[in-house]
Amino acid sequence: MNLKELVAALNDFASLSLAESWDNVGLLVEPSPPHTVNTLFLTNDLTEEVMEEAVQKKADLILSYHPPIFTPLKRVTWKTWKERLVVRALEHRIGIYSPHTAYDAIPHGVNNWLTKGLGACTSVPLHPSTAPTYPAEGTHRVEFCADNTEHLDTVLSKIKDIQEISCLTTLPARVEGEEQMRVSLNCSQKALLEVVALLSQNSLLYRKTEILLLQKPLLPHTGMGRLCTLSEPVPLSDIIERIKSHLKLPHIRLAVGMGKTLESPVKKAALCAGSGSSVLKGMEADLYLTGEMSHHDVLDAVANGISVILCEHSNTERGFLSELRDMLAIHLQNKIDIIVSEKDRDPLQVA
Repeated sequence: MNLKELVAALNDFASLSLAESWDNVGLLVEPSPPHTVNTLFLTNDLTEEVMEEAVQKKADLILSYHPPIFTPLKRVTWKTWKERLVVRALEHRIGIYSPHTAYDAIPHGVNNWLTKGLGACTSVPLHPSTAPTYPAEGTHRVEFCADNTEHLDTVLSKIKDIQEISCLTTLPARVEGEEQMRVSLNCSQKALLEVVALLSQNSLLYRKTEILLLQKPLLPHTGMGRLCTLSEPVPLSDIIERIKSHLKLPHIRLAVGMGKTLESPVKKAALCAGSGSSVLKGMEADLYLTGEMSHHDVLDAVANGISVILCEHSNTERGFLSELRDMLAIHLQNKIDIIVSEKDRDPLQVA
């Protein structure tokens, strides 16, 4: 499978438009074409140890959940470890692709996998994603009524000369008992200024003008974080054991909410893989589950009676890779070998 085809298939599996605006996703390192991919190598973090593993296993493309290139590189030398990753990748003709927050948002992604640690539950995104495009052309809809047909024809003629106008329609309407003509159009932000300027020249039309901001539709089951409602309330102590089992961890970090105990029931849990402070903040739940949160955000949650479970950043993500391997095998019709890193691990451990 050539690299271009594989990247297109990966983008189809999870649209990069779902990634957060601050993220750096997609194909980050590309060997000179043509480049054939026989082995796809999955990792959560691309460290130098993981890169050597990828080289030994003759990987052609590394899918690194976290982007190893995030802040811009001013040079590519042997001086820093991230620069060395690029050098090693190009020396061995290995591409690097990162999906990161696109995989957080998709219905079949990282956060969906993390919910399975809670037991039977239903979930909805905490911050739903919107479609990449508007349901119709333009960002605004302008509507106004006129009872003077001759004058209206003149106004419409001038409107048609404005660039970025679409969906212009006229329909008869009865307004306050009078027969009038209702005009509706879609336009861009730039065109809106010209339309308003034109209508303001006729005070009667302008007083009857409505301007609507068009909204991009929400995508079902897609977005950042998840609010999970358990089928039955479960003691916090049981939830802890479920999560440790799901993530294969001997321990977690726990902050018990004010007025709560290990026996307090958990009915609703808000979760976010990785670093969840900004996603979870202000959410009403019995429990916050994430990899890491700031000290003060934990204090805020506890003061509000919300317990917090922290599992370290990548521990809430890495287990998804095995599930991802199986899903990608189906999506790519078993055309390439897909392997999961054995060297990839969270950098933190209990000493």
